Amino acid sequence: MTGTGTGTSLGAGPVREGPFRVGLVGYGLAGSVFHAPLIAATEGLTLDTVVTSNADRQQQARDEFPDVRIAATPDELWPRADELDLVVIASPNKTHVPIATAALKAGLPVVVDKPIAGTAADARELAALADERGLLLSVFQNRRWDNDFLTLQKLVTEGALGDVYRFESRFERWRPEPKGGWRESGDPAEVGGLLYDLGSHVVDQALVLFGPAASVYAESDVRRAGAEADDDTFIAITHTNGVRSHLYVSATTAQLGPRFRTLGSKAGYVKYGLDPQEAALRDGERPVAGKEKEWGVEPEELWGRVGSGESPATGGGTPVPTLPGAYPSYYAAVAAALSGAGQNPVTALEAAAALDVLEGARRSARENVTVIL
Repeated sequence: MTGTGTGTSLGAGPVREGPFRVGLVGYGLAGSVFHAPLIAATEGLTLDTVVTSNADRQQQARDEFPDVRIAATPDELWPRADELDLVVIASPNKTHVPIATAALKAGLPVVVDKPIAGTAADARELAALADERGLLLSVFQNRRWDNDFLTLQKLVTEGALGDVYRFESRFERWRPEPKGGWRESGDPAEVGGLLYDLGSHVVDQALVLFGPAASVYAESDVRRAGAEADDDTFIAITHTNGVRSHLYVSATTAQLGPRFRTLGSKAGYVKYGLDPQEAALRDGERPVAGKEKEWGVEPEELWGRVGSGESPATGGGTPVPTLPGAYPSYYAAVAAALSGAGQNPVTALEAAAALDVLEGARRSARENVTVIL
């Protein structure tokens, strides 16, 4: 295997040609809606094996990918590690570390869905193991390729807003009845709750935009009857450069706020609505190689606005075309990294930095203190 480690630069070694054979562990929401379609749409990758013990999901995988092989457990992959080039872990959060460890020890590069681990320490141990073995270890932070985030990143980079003072990010939903399952479990071993689920996205985005966190304050509540894990959480980050990020994740928001409200010395950017890619994937739509410009596009009426001195709700500001969303870019970058011709799109150490913030936020909410990082 040609490894790229956990960093962003390539290790030494010859360029390899695909297609690279992928074993996908887990075929629930993450595996079937996100990973499998994106892997299948990526030039240089081929979905070889799906791992699930659920008979209905096994049949679903066969129906959607007739040539795929099926395994009931991850342990079935390791004796035939030489038949695979990458393992993607889309199973429940508590299984991420043990399965990633086993895959790396079997000599296989790994992609792990977020959060990579329940603690930053565990994430860094995985990073060290990947570096020791010279193997790719990447984290699926797909929201870096949301249409609104790509647009905001461009505006910030170009200086359209001036010096950014405050970044507000909301990932809010209205789900007054708990759905149950491990994502809403109160058992700490499950690594459930919105802080680690949607919080992994909004914290990662804030760190990508504005750099390391100096401190974090959080408020985290269980609002719904019968709920066990946090379902309404606020995170305030002070970045080392002075920018303040206010991040909201909630399942109890009866009136949704703007997805982004970013305020700078020259102007602000306000954007409503969620990136359309998840909804499209859930509805069975699929990205097609060579037609990337047709994927992730939203109508003009949903574009955000840049301006100053007036609310977008009353017509203030100028509409800014939203860049197309680009989830396929993540796996295209993974394929390039495996070939030796590209960089790891999201490193384990970047994910560990986000987990530092999430752990600090959990402590802050529990103890009602600001946590210095």
